[in-house]
Amino acid sequence: MKPYVSLAWVALIALLALAGCSSKSGDLPVLTARPEVPAYRLGPGDRLAIRVLGADELSGQYSVQDDGTIRMLMVGEVPAAGLTPDQVQAKIEDKLRSGRYITEPRLAVAVLTYRPYFILGEVATPGAYPYVSGMKVLSAVAAGGGFTYRANQKYVVITRNGDDYRADTLAFVQPDDIIRVYERALLD
Repeated sequence: MKPYVSLAWVALIALLALAGCSSKSGDLPVLTARPEVPAYRLGPGDRLAIRVLGADELSGQYSVQDDGTIRMLMVGEVPAAGLTPDQVQAKIEDKLRSGRYITEPRLAVAVLTYRPYFILGEVATPGAYPYVSGMKVLSAVAAGGGFTYRANQKYVVITRNGDDYRADTLAFVQPDDIIRVYERALLD
């Protein structure tokens, strides 16, 4: 074999080895097509549609009260705050079984109206707005009339469950979030 061919093979093998070492793909997070959205937890102010098969007198719209419960005919108070709609469904089914009203209850619980979110600061119309499932910060700002000319449009601060988070305009909003839009710095 000629020396320049051997040298070419050695160089090729070395380049392949270096290319494999220089990859940092192991350090990067896995990108999912859909964001990881936790199950929705009910709270005071949510409005539910509850349908009970074979018991139209129990079917209807119910609000989660300030004490975190819903009140149903023949069932009484059912805890709802902090639970998912599926968990509330299971609790109602248990109460119907234990009260011997319906031996095999079949029902569905769906959220009709979510708690509002709040937007403050450098938006045209700060205030409370109805939450829409899948809403992002940018659409929340648009509902508030858009950014003012002084607004920092790069990020906002979201207060969720008592904790503050820095979020860009594509971050997802949840019911009860408080979104604060600050003034941009003079040197931005």
